[in-house]
Amino acid sequence: MGFLIMTNILIVTAVEAERQAVLTGLSDFRHIDVELCGFGPMESAARTSKLLAEKSYDLVINMGVAGAFQGRARIGDCVVASESISADLGAESGEGFKTVEDLGFGKMRFEVATHAESLKEAIEAAVPAHIGPILTLSTATGTEETEVLLAKRFDPAAEAMEGAGVATAASLFDVDFLEIRTISNMVGPRDKGAWRLDHALQSLKKVAEVMKGELSS
Repeated sequence: MGFLIMTNILIVTAVEAERQAVLTGLSDFRHIDVELCGFGPMESAARTSKLLAEKSYDLVINMGVAGAFQGRARIGDCVVASESISADLGAESGEGFKTVEDLGFGKMRFEVATHAESLKEAIEAAVPAHIGPILTLSTATGTEETEVLLAKRFDPAAEAMEGAGVATAASLFDVDFLEIRTISNMVGPRDKGAWRLDHALQSLKKVAEVMKGELSS
């Protein structure tokens, strides 16, 4: 994973618990900045843009926990985005949901850096890892009906709430982008009792350890 060497990297997380997991994994490694981007696509786009305006970076990585779609990953696994999709920005119509791209108003699919596959392979040494589309939603899925609709519409691996916002900022500053998530729950009916945040955060720490090892090699 030599692409990380000599690269100016910014990692952004939504909340402090995710940030601390990443910092713990990186230990005393000082060549990566780890900052908060806030919760949801709007705040993450705004705060990441501010960070990118203040300092020059080659790569911005959105890291954190996520929900996995059935059959794509298990709790504690890692998902590296093949693309980040703004999944609920659009309009309802008699013919069904129209994405922002269908409406001609902007971009909903954000490409990731070409190194996503090699990154996934490196992570597999520490955590079961997968690659696939990660959805960005303003409203987290909480019903089986929505889960089925999203799975049919996008064939995603996971969902979270910041990736496309961070990707929007990265594209405006012409900076490469990656999204890396560890799984805390399965997408579907909301059941906080089934969430395993500690497990996901421990996996997030292990992913950061892998990144540190690659940068130090």
